[in-house]
Amino acid sequence: MTVSLDRALELLLKYRPALYAQGRLAFDAPRPAAWALALVGTVLVAVAVTAYRGGALRVGSTVGSPVRRRAHPLLAALRAAAIVLLVVCLLRPVLVLDAAVPRRNTVAVLVDDSRSMRVRDFDGRPRADFARAMLGSASPLRRALGEQFAVRVYRFSDVAAPVDSVGALAFAGDRTRLGAALDRVREELDGVPLAGVVVVSDGADGAPSALADATTALRARGTPVFAVGVGAEATGKDVEVRRVEAPRRALKGSTVAVDVVLAHRGLAGDSAAVLVEEDGRILARRAVVLPNAGDAVSVRVPLPLPDAGLHRLTVRVPPVGGEPVAENNARDLLLDVRDEREQVLYFEGEPRFEAKFLRRAVADDQGLRVVLLQRTAEGKYLRLGVEDSLDLVGGFPTSRDVLFKYKAVILGSVEASAFTVEQLRMLADFVSVRGGSLVLLGGRRAFAEGGFAGTPLEEAMPVVLERPLGSAGSDRIPATEVAVRLTAAGAAHVPLQVAPDERASLERWRTLPPLTTVNLVKRVRPGATVLLTGQTRDSTRGGDDRVVLAYQRYGRGKVVAFPVQDTWLWQMHASIPVEDMTHELLWRQLLRWLTADVPRPVEVVASDDHPAPGETVELRASVRDSLYVPVNGASVVARVQGPTGAAKDVPLTWSVARDGEYRGSFVAAEAGPYTVTATRGGPDSAAIDLDAMPSREEYFESALRAPLLRQLATQTGGRYYTPATVGSLPEDLRYAKGGVTVTERKDLWDLPATFLLLGGLLAGEWALRRREGLA
Repeated sequence: MTVSLDRALELLLKYRPALYAQGRLAFDAPRPAAWALALVGTVLVAVAVTAYRGGALRVGSTVGSPVRRRAHPLLAALRAAAIVLLVVCLLRPVLVLDAAVPRRNTVAVLVDDSRSMRVRDFDGRPRADFARAMLGSASPLRRALGEQFAVRVYRFSDVAAPVDSVGALAFAGDRTRLGAALDRVREELDGVPLAGVVVVSDGADGAPSALADATTALRARGTPVFAVGVGAEATGKDVEVRRVEAPRRALKGSTVAVDVVLAHRGLAGDSAAVLVEEDGRILARRAVVLPNAGDAVSVRVPLPLPDAGLHRLTVRVPPVGGEPVAENNARDLLLDVRDEREQVLYFEGEPRFEAKFLRRAVADDQGLRVVLLQRTAEGKYLRLGVEDSLDLVGGFPTSRDVLFKYKAVILGSVEASAFTVEQLRMLADFVSVRGGSLVLLGGRRAFAEGGFAGTPLEEAMPVVLERPLGSAGSDRIPATEVAVRLTAAGAAHVPLQVAPDERASLERWRTLPPLTTVNLVKRVRPGATVLLTGQTRDSTRGGDDRVVLAYQRYGRGKVVAFPVQDTWLWQMHASIPVEDMTHELLWRQLLRWLTADVPRPVEVVASDDHPAPGETVELRASVRDSLYVPVNGASVVARVQGPTGAAKDVPLTWSVARDGEYRGSFVAAEAGPYTVTATRGGPDSAAIDLDAMPSREEYFESALRAPLLRQLATQTGGRYYTPATVGSLPEDLRYAKGGVTVTERKDLWDLPATFLLLGGLLAGEWALRRREGLA
């Protein structure tokens, strides 16, 4: 209801509409007098109706005139309504209200002390200015509250705490936990006559489930909440970094994808720059044109990682178009770059150039070691890159502990019959249970041509196996030339960026020579992503498209299908310059992507990589044995080392609800870096780094959330106010039925609306009688 309408109704009805909603109607006339008045009123109404029907009230007119007879019912109704209204007034109607006893009740006032109250959208001033002006010791509202109630003022952001003066608030809270603040006040004032709770806030709340529980508890106690919304429901021009996603860890020398989601208001068509920075130094940049209002835009920024160590990065968008809120233009992330060498097992079923050039492509990469197991004859193998002379001496691993030490497995042109059924199951589990990556290359003995249809490995493949073109290893299988092209997903896939920038990479893919395939792969499974396609140049096949590179998640790992047999042509083709690094770069980036996030036996994650100082951090560890079977009931401890170097042990307990999962928590008491190392009493451990710092969360989606505050007030029996309507708060609190109350009765017989209505009825009757010649 608008302010002007509310005031107009108060003029007509004597009291504000909110009081009618709180009270109930009654009559103060004694019962005998009430019955007598009702009887007299009934008689008078009957006389008026009879008189008009019988024509007794005619003056100087012809009896039975049709026009006048049609007016008689309306005249009778007007006279009857006037009589009834007079009788009701004589019955002395009253509005019965439960009013708080002055100075006997308490009102708790919660003032939002978070950083979002610094947003300057309250008539060009910070929202905090309204809180100071509204609740300052000399303000009319504070004086009015103090005349009726004992006022207790609390500040709240993550928790509530009493304060002596609103003027002392710094408005620097990192998180808003309205539910926790309401619970704190309810518990602290338990047993105190509480008339109501006043919340002055912009409605930001980081824990909606806790707010729902707090609302239920207040409603059960009968304590209403009166919410005062501060700020604008639309903040004008604004761009916001809504979400940032990047790998938690990567190998030194890799290029990773930083996925950024931007939202904006009022900036459609404007250009913005997405920057990835470290200590103020720009590491990567990507330009973007903002779409229509309300549409989010995703931006993928390739980020090279030349140095090992923990990188504290900031993803930032410089302010666009004079934004009033620039604090939501950035988000922080941590990236652990490790100087390690990951092992990849490459099993090739026959001597061919693909194995030779693939190993050569990654030979100088200090982060990768490709171990080649190449079958040279039945039961004989060439082993290159093994750590021990006895490694793989019997061929492909027959035990899980041997296979699971690798991060990725590449299968070349090797038929399904080269494996036992248990080895095929083990390969599928290598992906789904261990979380490793599997690459399936094309060849005469691969895919359907290698007899993999119906095997345990088929289900893991991202492609659908068609009818084979020939028997495994047959020289009669025709090779089909395909012109390789990037899909839209492939163009955005960082491992496929083979040039310094996106435009140059697209151009390079367009000029690469064609490859050949002997595998008929045209369809992918639901959920698979196609990165490269190939168009055949065989006119007899009509130039149909083939799948060249596709992948899917399978359990905890990834499976990649690459059904071509000669990527080495991108190194040795006559059109490729000697110094060209496309082939090397492609395989290095693909294998780094596939090995970067492969899980270890012990993994630990935190609820927030950037907790605010003083915030509780939830830890969750996943514990598995060497065969990656979940371990329950183990003794798992997380050692937390804080900014000062002091360490403490946090026990993690088995969650019971999930196999191998352990949980615990600690408080990040100080700002600065934390290292959390989880162990289970053996050599296996996992470490993560956190960085406690003041949070920017308060500035994200920083517009006034009026619907949340209205819902809070409605569900507890209170009201919602704006700065323009908050003046009625003291009176509404007085009649909110909370605390110690006394009954008040307010007369309704003398309402201005009553006299206006009575005068209108009598004037209407007179005017109608005059028009009909009955006056």
